[in-house]
Amino acid sequence: MGYCVEIDSHGNFRDLDNRVITLRGINLAGDSKLPMSPCIPSHEPDLFFDGDNVSFVGRPFPLSEADEHLQRIKNWGFNVVRYIFCWEAIEHERPGKYDDQFVKSTIELLKKIREYGFYVFMDPHQDVWSRFSGGSGAPMWTLYAAGLDPRNFAPTEAAVVQNLWPDPATYPKMMWATNYDRLACQVMFTLFWAGEDFAPKAVIDGQNIQHYLQDHFINAVKYLAENIYSSGLDDSFILGWESCNEPARGLLGCPDLLTHPSYEKLKKYTSPTPFESILLGSGRAVEVETYDFGSIGPYKTGLKVVNNSKTSTWLSEDFDDSRYGWRRGPQWKLGECIWAQHGVWDPCENRILKPHYFAQSPDGLDITENKWADRYFMEHFNKYADMIRSVRKSAILFCQTPVLAIPPDFVSMNSVRSRMVFTPHYYDGLTLIRKHWSNIWNIDVVGVLRDRYWNPIFGIRIGETSIRNCLRDQLKVLKDEGIEKFGQEVPCLFSEIGIPFDMDDKKAYSDGDYNSQIHALDANIFALESSMLHCTFWVYCACNSHKWGDSWNGEDLSFWSKSDVSHQTSFGMGYGSEQTLTSFAASQFKVDISSVIGTRAHEAFIRPYPLKTVGMPVSYGFDLKTGIFQMELDAEKPLSADIGTEIYLPEIHYPNGDVEIEVTSGRWELDRYGQKLTWWHDPGNQVIRIIGIRGAQTDSYAKRQHYEALGGCCS
Repeated sequence: MGYCVEIDSHGNFRDLDNRVITLRGINLAGDSKLPMSPCIPSHEPDLFFDGDNVSFVGRPFPLSEADEHLQRIKNWGFNVVRYIFCWEAIEHERPGKYDDQFVKSTIELLKKIREYGFYVFMDPHQDVWSRFSGGSGAPMWTLYAAGLDPRNFAPTEAAVVQNLWPDPATYPKMMWATNYDRLACQVMFTLFWAGEDFAPKAVIDGQNIQHYLQDHFINAVKYLAENIYSSGLDDSFILGWESCNEPARGLLGCPDLLTHPSYEKLKKYTSPTPFESILLGSGRAVEVETYDFGSIGPYKTGLKVVNNSKTSTWLSEDFDDSRYGWRRGPQWKLGECIWAQHGVWDPCENRILKPHYFAQSPDGLDITENKWADRYFMEHFNKYADMIRSVRKSAILFCQTPVLAIPPDFVSMNSVRSRMVFTPHYYDGLTLIRKHWSNIWNIDVVGVLRDRYWNPIFGIRIGETSIRNCLRDQLKVLKDEGIEKFGQEVPCLFSEIGIPFDMDDKKAYSDGDYNSQIHALDANIFALESSMLHCTFWVYCACNSHKWGDSWNGEDLSFWSKSDVSHQTSFGMGYGSEQTLTSFAASQFKVDISSVIGTRAHEAFIRPYPLKTVGMPVSYGFDLKTGIFQMELDAEKPLSADIGTEIYLPEIHYPNGDVEIEVTSGRWELDRYGQKLTWWHDPGNQVIRIIGIRGAQTDSYAKRQHYEALGGCCS
């Protein structure tokens, strides 16, 4: 085996001892979407537009605080980190000017992470293109480069941004995601993927805007990668690099600019058609439909006139952007809609001329549905992958294709590369958007998106068992699509999956009852375990608070919150204070309760799972109600007398070694301090069954017994 982590022909990660590795970890961290200096969370309007003069040094948290956060995550049993960084953090000031202090601070933090034994893969993160279009990712100058004026996004609703919302505290749930279907994102992603085909007049510094943007993005990531590897960090720690987070289509494949495309699933607040967005951006007042999100989808609520001020989203023709040092081609006119300049519509008569302009490429290729990605996403991914391999030949390529869409057919395109991983995302949409967990009903979102049902109502599932199985089946569909499109030798790792913790109008923050969150998270992990999937949960945020959540667009998905440190935790534990917590001790073994302080729904995600398996895992899972973990495996032969199967066994579920272990063969040893069980078993089909305090998380008497065993109390 040539690498510290190998990928075998069946899509398994393997260590140097040829054991199968299960990767389970977290995104570190949501804080990295936001500048550190000045600190500008998404609810803060001051200094928002001073995007050139920011610093991300100290994100996701200062190096001086790293041990506290990393030890906590290590105690949770996680072994991998998806390390978030943004293009803006590297190249915020102007094109080609890199922030070396940020690069240096990133390397210092990565070295600290290495001390804790985590694997890491790097994520160049974005959401709806940029902070200035309501998300994260690209520098502000990219919008200027495309001819857009972010200061005019609010009146034109080219993007609905929390920083600019009249009262940021009332910014609607999941509003940020609607920006994918508003003008700023539609323009930026269309130009990024396919500017050469659809905006050939958009030339800057002698190249089309498509290549200008892609080259700057790729070169910024390359600069970071080169510095990381030259610092001595290598493949034993940095597994590889992921492609662009949640790639969006822009207008590519839109069948008709006059109507809402079928792929536009999230309608909330105002919902203009693509052509209405174009008109709004060009200074027209337009009456558009308004929507809200109901039980099984969006529903129309009325009409609203937008842009009464008749503001233009496009930069004025005399706008001075000389500070960025670029020169536009003579055919590109500032002050005019880029699509009008390409004959898509007539600005004199406000009339559409080419409603199907984005439905096919100039050479006649149909790019509707998901077919846009077959050409334009793939062209970019291959360019990005070539760059990564030019810097580090052995780096694993983590490939993220458009969210919940069937991936491009890498197999038929002969685009499957060695050491490659498919990294889809999945969220239980109903729970995420409504911020409510229902054990009564849910819906098969993936099945609906795959047109499995004549009517979405037939995708409804009733009852908690059916809901859990529905989540399981959806993840299996996504995994199987990955096998079909990438081949069985490419592993599947869900690089984002999580739940909102501010459910039911933040009820848990006042009464300490995290029951709903525990059930929701347990259902998601049940779905992962049923298909033996790798994952990095979304998310850890060092800045999370009950008031502002993750400090980003009203989201509150962090597994830990500083507001919960001195707050009641799950099931009303009478924790009182951090001092009381850290003094908890069992009679013979001191439990590291610091891993629980401030942690939400820890009962669900701090759970046993196989770290490294001798042989092939056949199945494994943890039953939260009974406290039983069971695993089946097939082993051809023992590797050696001193190498066994390793299972993470958290003290929180098995305190004081209060555990019964049943095995079909061999011997086992429990390292309570390291929360790890090692099992040396015979070849063949083998089963291990680990029984903790039965019902510790669901029965009030057993729950009290559970926490008393930890040396604490339960109110």
